[in-house]
Amino acid sequence: MADEREILDNSAFARRVRIASARLFAHGIREGDVVAIVLPNRIEFVIVLFATWRLGAAATPVRPDATYDELRYQIADCAAKVVVTEGGRGVDTLDIAEVCATESGLAIPDATTVDTEALALIIYTSGTTGQPKGVMLDHANVAAMCAMIVEALNLDVTDHSLLILPLFHVNGIVVSVLSPLLAGGQTTIAGRFSASALFDLVERLQPTYFSAVPAIFAMLVSQPESAAPDTSSLRRVICGAAPMPAELIDKFESRYGVPIIEGYGLSEGTCASTLNPPDGPRRPGTVGKPLPGQTVAIKNTDGSDAAQGEPGEVVIRGANVMRGYLARPEDTARTIIDGWLHTGDVGYIDPDGYLVLVDRIKDMIIRGGENIYPKEIENVLHSYPGVLEAAVVAAGDPVLGEVPAAYIVAMPGTSIDTEDLLAHCAKTLARTKLPTSIDLLDSLPRNPVGKIDKRKLRAFAATR
Repeated sequence: MADEREILDNSAFARRVRIASARLFAHGIREGDVVAIVLPNRIEFVIVLFATWRLGAAATPVRPDATYDELRYQIADCAAKVVVTEGGRGVDTLDIAEVCATESGLAIPDATTVDTEALALIIYTSGTTGQPKGVMLDHANVAAMCAMIVEALNLDVTDHSLLILPLFHVNGIVVSVLSPLLAGGQTTIAGRFSASALFDLVERLQPTYFSAVPAIFAMLVSQPESAAPDTSSLRRVICGAAPMPAELIDKFESRYGVPIIEGYGLSEGTCASTLNPPDGPRRPGTVGKPLPGQTVAIKNTDGSDAAQGEPGEVVIRGANVMRGYLARPEDTARTIIDGWLHTGDVGYIDPDGYLVLVDRIKDMIIRGGENIYPKEIENVLHSYPGVLEAAVVAAGDPVLGEVPAAYIVAMPGTSIDTEDLLAHCAKTLARTKLPTSIDLLDSLPRNPVGKIDKRKLRAFAATR
């Protein structure tokens, strides 16, 4: 276990965890309590996480750049007993320097035998449809998810994960830290992400993989052509959080010579539910097949199974499905029905069993009574030379109700003629699906986990 400041072997890491557990115990943390961790990516985050679990408590990671109100909301919502951070935040906190000291005169408490049904993590959603909700994941959820990841990615003692995603998100915790450690491998935690410096880290540290989101791969593709890093240590890289356009996958793989393993999942499913097979065949444009131990199905609005190849809501069943939303039984009942986790995503399963995501249900555009999925338009926009990123949202229309509005980010050094781009779309899309406007932006707004923030784009479109 390492970060950019220190390297800990297993015995040193275990010792630091025991000392941290003594500090937490001295501050009243007991089995069933909640510890809030407000830290950037650093080794102490993982030490506190393991120390919390050693005492039988649950951890709730908090965005380190959260506003005061966001911080107070999450702490109050989950009734965190201790907040571990650095430099205070205007709330009662326990400073990380004290928790993770290398020496302690305190007695080390015995490790608690943790029930698999005990809470391990409370992960807060990004709150794009209201106040963030606490996703309750127990130890059985986390253990099942890690086992699935280890098996699906064939992780072993030779694997070295480079963590670049934030640790306040379950992807960073499960895919980049817990799974490689459980497989006997190692993890190095990178500090603040920099697209221009990432491959310097890869060349120096020689990781076998890293996990990222489409926005990061777009930034890497847009690096100067003169950059020609040594990527030979990378066996694969993993993409999640949002579907990645096939064109962007091809650009990255062609340039860097590293296969992208695209998957799909959500916090409510402890991270991942499908993955393109690492040993192939990988199928760009899909998010792969269900992970071992999970069942993925497509449901109609009446709850019946959709016909083969027909779109409907993606639902998931398995040991990875959350216990529910903290203190929100109504939301839980609407999301988990008869054991199926309802994702709010529209998709279909192709004849070979690969899941194809069509769009989010809430992002659907209703134009004069016709349902239009933005992702279909975005895929066509992405196929135009020079387009790096594309997003389509609903804009208001006095006659039709809603119409598609497109927002584009161009590749560096590339100019895009919006009229020509619209003509390109017209070759593939029906007239009713054509964007009524195309705006060129320097960047697209994103939420804390790197997904395009369509709520902000819709608000922007409403002002036009």
